[in-house]
Amino acid sequence: MTAIGSGAAIFGCAGPVLTPQERDFFRDYDPFGFIIFARNVETPDQLRRLTGDLRAAVGRDAPILVDQEGGRVQRLRAPHWREWLPPLDQVAQAGPQAARAMWLRARIIADELRAVGIDANCAPCADIAGDATHPFLRNRCYGSDAATVSAMSRAVADGHLAGGVLPVAKHLPGHGRATQDTHHDLPTVTVDTETLTVTDFAPFAALADLPMAMTAHIVFAAHDPDHPATQSTIMMGVIRDQIGFQGLLMTDDLNMDALAGDLTERTARAIAAGCDIALHCKGDFAQMQAVAAAAGDMGDATRVRARAALAQRRTPDEADIAALIREFDGLPHG
Repeated sequence: MTAIGSGAAIFGCAGPVLTPQERDFFRDYDPFGFIIFARNVETPDQLRRLTGDLRAAVGRDAPILVDQEGGRVQRLRAPHWREWLPPLDQVAQAGPQAARAMWLRARIIADELRAVGIDANCAPCADIAGDATHPFLRNRCYGSDAATVSAMSRAVADGHLAGGVLPVAKHLPGHGRATQDTHHDLPTVTVDTETLTVTDFAPFAALADLPMAMTAHIVFAAHDPDHPATQSTIMMGVIRDQIGFQGLLMTDDLNMDALAGDLTERTARAIAAGCDIALHCKGDFAQMQAVAAAAGDMGDATRVRARAALAQRRTPDEADIAALIREFDGLPHG
């Protein structure tokens, strides 16, 4: 049976080397997994040591996540890793071969990640880009309609899975209508439920079989005018029952100021609403202690979903990566 740990959280660490204090904390709390940010990345050898040390701290093959979308949101960068176009630009430039381009780039990214011990990527970004989508998100999207976003997201998810990397769909149930940056403000979406169902929610319904997903810190007033989706029991019902996602659901980063209250309150509200896992990215030790105390241990349902998610990790399919890179580089790029 897959070992999944006990703590209902995913944590970062402060720097490129795991400290003894962090090691001891992770050993004692045993979080579900870890997440890597640019502050943790120097060279491939260093990053392999860090991911190995994180897993050694909890004594198991814990999942290690990253945001390697391409464009601005890319934690592993040149000169050691390939620089990728923003996804919206990639899709536009590849034209009719966009789905193949997105599968290839996901498969190549997965190979880069596995080589340094990372086995989950916070992608696909299945939000729909609109004219009013905030710039912090817009070019991270894959298209401006549900059908295109669904097709590109599936290609990205399949490319990751083929490379032995778990995809994390984001941001459920849809972030594209947000006109504010959730790192700083709480957006409210006022579109009616019928429109949301056939637009924003549709790509996530098409991806409902994926192992993991991440919430949106957004109020959907037609469903619940009082709480952001991350902390809304009503929106958890929409995600589970209407959209049909039954996989492991993590919060978006709890440090984002779209959420009110301190980290203890933010975490407790999210877990109480129905999020499985609290995501804390900053690597601040005191903050991690607060989140761990509020998140506590995984409940029985979360443990089932966590085990099912990790069961989808697999040995990468055999592939000639050099040939895939040549094919990708031969596709339209402008």
